[in-house]
Amino acid sequence: MPPALVRLRPSTECEAALPRLYRPEEIAEALGCSAWWVKDRARRSLIPHARVGRAYRFTAEHVAEIIRLHEERPTRSVGNSAAVPAATATPAARARASQPRRPTRAASTTGRLRARPPRRTRYESVV
Repeated sequence: MPPALVRLRPSTECEAALPRLYRPEEIAEALGCSAWWVKDRARRSLIPHARVGRAYRFTAEHVAEIIRLHEERPTRSVGNSAAVPAATATPAARARASQPRRPTRAASTTGRLRARPPRRTRYESVV
């Protein structure tokens, strides 16, 4: 006879110590984004996560940290022209500020787009 499989059931004390792990789909639904976004950010180590095997899993603390990382604070009032100090800016705002601005092209320098002539005609004359 084959040996019987024993199912281990954690005790109630052990269950309290283990955090609940959420799947990327659950996190995406809670954050209002796509599961692809959650997995992509976790793969690039831009958001906190746990890797169990090949799967990304998230705890409640991870979700709270993700929200804190992507939180944006309002800038100071219009009457005060002083810039927001870097120490009080969010990490996302500091990252955006440190990136160089891309130059924008003026519409007049690009000119109008023209379609190129076809390489060959669709219906060639029958000989």
